[in-house]
Amino acid sequence: MIEQSVDIPTKDGATTTFIVHPERDGPHPVVIFFMDAPAIREELRDMARRIATAGYYVMLPNLYYRKGVMELGDLPPLAEAEARDRMFELMNSLSIPLVMDDADALLDFADRDPAAGAGPVGVVGYCMSGQYAINFAARWPERVGAAASIYGVRLVTDESDSPHLAAAKAAGELYFACAEHDAYAPLEMVEALDQSIKTRNLNAEVELYPGVHHGFAFPQRAAYDKPAAERHWERLFALFRRNLI
Repeated sequence: MIEQSVDIPTKDGATTTFIVHPERDGPHPVVIFFMDAPAIREELRDMARRIATAGYYVMLPNLYYRKGVMELGDLPPLAEAEARDRMFELMNSLSIPLVMDDADALLDFADRDPAAGAGPVGVVGYCMSGQYAINFAARWPERVGAAASIYGVRLVTDESDSPHLAAAKAAGELYFACAEHDAYAPLEMVEALDQSIKTRNLNAEVELYPGVHHGFAFPQRAAYDKPAAERHWERLFALFRRNLI
């Protein structure tokens, strides 16, 4: 495997991006992997590596660069409640338009890298970033072949860029993995999303993972559930195989 950390120029500075892809048989289809609220960490790099081993050029950007933050573990320690408030402050500093600008810069970088394939792009976002993955699919319907939201938040809102509305603008296949127990995406929201998808007859699936909690795919989280995590990997790789050719 080939790994590198690259500062990719954006409208607002530069986002340090972890890039990993196989050493042989390239170029490889691009997959943009949006981080969750706790930021870049080795746990996410390992997940990016797992995707890359299946034959993809994976880009994991630091979305908190505007705040000068890379890894929360590098920040001065705080009491649990204060650390949580700091994380939410960072999360709330982002918006869909800001992240779309960042993702445009990533796509531009990949288009100039011989190791990256020129075909359809995949996108995956966890937690706060599920909405970003779906919106990027809507932003680039001619480029994004598949996008996945894994226990994404704010799936149905009153905003024009709500994922349930953005989904209708995407041409690629969409997948929403939702936890049965999730305070950030309660069942009423999941049901509203599912109904919206079915009413519009979109190329999308909403799958409820029974008995698990928000964060079930992260090995270092208390909510980690190995069977559900492995199911999400099977769904994700199948999604990419179908659409990133």
